[in-house]
Amino acid sequence: MLHERVSLASERWPAQTAVVMDEERLSYAELEAASNRLARLLRQRGVQSGERVCLLQPKSPAAIVSMLATLKAGGVYVPVDIASPAVRVQRILDVAEPRVVLATQTAGKLSGELKIKGELGCAEGELEGAKFGPLEVAQQDNEAPPSETSPADAAHILFTSGSTGVPKGVVITHAMVAAFLDWALPYFGHKPGDRISGHPPLHFDLSTFDIYGTLSSGGELHLVGPKVLLPAHLAKFIRESELTQWFSVPSTFAYMVKGNAIEEGDFPSLERVVWCGEVLAPAVLVHWMQRVRKPSYTNLYGPTEATIASSYYTVKETPKDTSVPIPIGEPCGGEDILVLDEHLKGVPPKETGELCIAGAGLSPGYWRDEEKTAEAFLTQPGSGLRVYRTGDLGRKDEQGILHYAGRVDSQIKSRGYRIELGEIETALSAIADVGECAVVAVPSEGFEGTAICCAWSSKPDSELDAPKLRKALSEALPSYMLPAKWLHLPELPRNVSGKIDRRGLKERFATEVSGV
Repeated sequence: MLHERVSLASERWPAQTAVVMDEERLSYAELEAASNRLARLLRQRGVQSGERVCLLQPKSPAAIVSMLATLKAGGVYVPVDIASPAVRVQRILDVAEPRVVLATQTAGKLSGELKIKGELGCAEGELEGAKFGPLEVAQQDNEAPPSETSPADAAHILFTSGSTGVPKGVVITHAMVAAFLDWALPYFGHKPGDRISGHPPLHFDLSTFDIYGTLSSGGELHLVGPKVLLPAHLAKFIRESELTQWFSVPSTFAYMVKGNAIEEGDFPSLERVVWCGEVLAPAVLVHWMQRVRKPSYTNLYGPTEATIASSYYTVKETPKDTSVPIPIGEPCGGEDILVLDEHLKGVPPKETGELCIAGAGLSPGYWRDEEKTAEAFLTQPGSGLRVYRTGDLGRKDEQGILHYAGRVDSQIKSRGYRIELGEIETALSAIADVGECAVVAVPSEGFEGTAICCAWSSKPDSELDAPKLRKALSEALPSYMLPAKWLHLPELPRNVSGKIDRRGLKERFATEVSGV
């Protein structure tokens, strides 16, 4: 079990620092004791095996304690983006049906707008007295409650964008994360005393590697907080924290390059640079490798449904041709990635097909959604192999190395977030005075990598303009899902089949239309 890995590390290195954020530092002994106490409180509040605990908490040491405590109580934690509009968070709560919601004061306004059926607890209050200070509680109170959790049980549920407007909950089991760690920790060489970044949000699956990779190997998890936003601040954070590993989405790398934040010979403590979640421009990688020469550079690939990453490619030397994309490599240990046609049959090397994933990291499916699970997780004819259809296109070269070749549907990655354009259209269509709408994505030179663009027509006599529409949409969707470019038309263009001409709109947005 994931929490048992952290408990073992706490036994081996009790005095070493486990979690750092700003001025807060939490040792392994303090992490273990605080999470045990909170686990007992959760049990008292009715959390049993399989019960959900929603976390309305910002990234913080307290949030890490809450995650571990939920697992120790036998529960399943559901991290929620507290920056999202209340209507979207409410959808997640309605689907998750948590026994307990742990909120912080920073989520006070949000929690006040929600209809919470389970018990609402104040996370700071629950941790008070054990909150990273002297441990004066009796030893028996510091012990974890007995647990009957098995590797096949869910550890957490991560909600991603859904095309119908309702977020999809991807179930992640203890065994899935353990399988990735069993490959990744030896491959990357994690060791006690490593100082590892915690850059992604806690509701983003990349954070799972940061948390459990670090805390099961005796390292220090350095959480990147909201104060560290500008490129120069990120670079300063890496230097002053003397990080040995940096892991983030590629848009963060590009953001730092754009801000001219990386100096010659920078980040001398870095041993590993890892990215995942979207395509990293080779020119950005060259910029890093020419200035930060010591670390290894590894590209990870994989959707949330297959747990953190399913393939890897470590770049051996600085690319000479920045027009050649970086490969996604070969399957991680325990994983398999197949390149299949529409009939789920393998295609020959060098031919493009859909990337389908099998292996130990595969999720059992979407939380309480058998229909979507059946659509995405299929059995390959002939082999009987259970595979996840990623919707990504790819190919294998003659050496068996995998190469990413784009998307087959309307799902995109922007700033590392997986976004269904259909969810944005659904939210737009619900706004009064919107006639028709179409949301497309075009490549961007900005750090987001992909620009979301909206074309719409308004109903007669409407005074709706782009700023008003953007403001209305922001009440239903998080900021990273809001379009960057807007186009108001009397009516949307059609192709020969009568459908909205999305290809024509993409071309127009790429050449003519500016942002709001």
